[in-house]
Amino acid sequence: MISISSSSSHSFPSMSWFDRIKQVLSNKPQNKKQLVTLLREASLSSLLSAETLGMIEGALQVSEMHVREVMIPRAQMVVLELHAPPERLVEKIVESGHSRFPVIGDNRDDVQGIFLAKDLLDYYAKGNGSQFNMRDVMRPAVFIPESKRLNVLLREFRTSRNHMAIVVDEYSGVAGLVTIEDVIEQIVGEIDDEHDIDDQIFIRQSSRNGLYTVRALTPIEEFNDYFRANFSNEEFDTVSGLLLKAFGHLPKRGESLKLEGFHFEVARADRRRIHLLRVKPSPQPSPNIDK
Repeated sequence: MISISSSSSHSFPSMSWFDRIKQVLSNKPQNKKQLVTLLREASLSSLLSAETLGMIEGALQVSEMHVREVMIPRAQMVVLELHAPPERLVEKIVESGHSRFPVIGDNRDDVQGIFLAKDLLDYYAKGNGSQFNMRDVMRPAVFIPESKRLNVLLREFRTSRNHMAIVVDEYSGVAGLVTIEDVIEQIVGEIDDEHDIDDQIFIRQSSRNGLYTVRALTPIEEFNDYFRANFSNEEFDTVSGLLLKAFGHLPKRGESLKLEGFHFEVARADRRRIHLLRVKPSPQPSPNIDK
């Protein structure tokens, strides 16, 4: 057992944090498990912050994870059709809030390329009345196997400057897609953007009719109050606990179920917990939008 004295953080106060970590690691861990144990004890001794420890552990995990573990499943992919008119593309882009999209031909296995939303802005900005041709603006798609390791993929993303790859199964069918953000989040945690729900807001109505974005840590009492629902909070305090019991396992992104008239879809999750949900309530009772 490798251990660090609880007084180690005070035994060399004049050292920099880097020198102190070097002193801790002088025990020379023999494997990754021992290294993680050392780092966790270093965190308890205030040599590492919890955030730094989390990123180090995430970086170590990435080297063992495969694309299939973090990809967006095929059924959950937001795609654009090759021959769709510009006005339809705008509608889909605004509805999803994404910036990159696979472009498909006859079906989801027929990925023709990758389209960047900003290229449509350029088309409208020119305003020359020319006919829009998706083939003129879309980028080549990158295809990768489900078994590719995340650390290898991250290195390829950095060198190629691609931000999205199409994941294929052993039969060359499309299994899903993965972005550079999906990989980085395994190291640094969730990356919020302007389309994510604010930390101070538990429930927000989506731009799509009838859909709501709900934080998994929303108290059941607040969820009930907002939607005039009747979920019990005797066993669990949050919506996350309620859904973990209903699923019977830790669900991945894209998994969904119906519970007491509500359709719950996991929008974001990692290997430890659910983060964000998309919720569609039954037509009645209507949500209390005055809250």
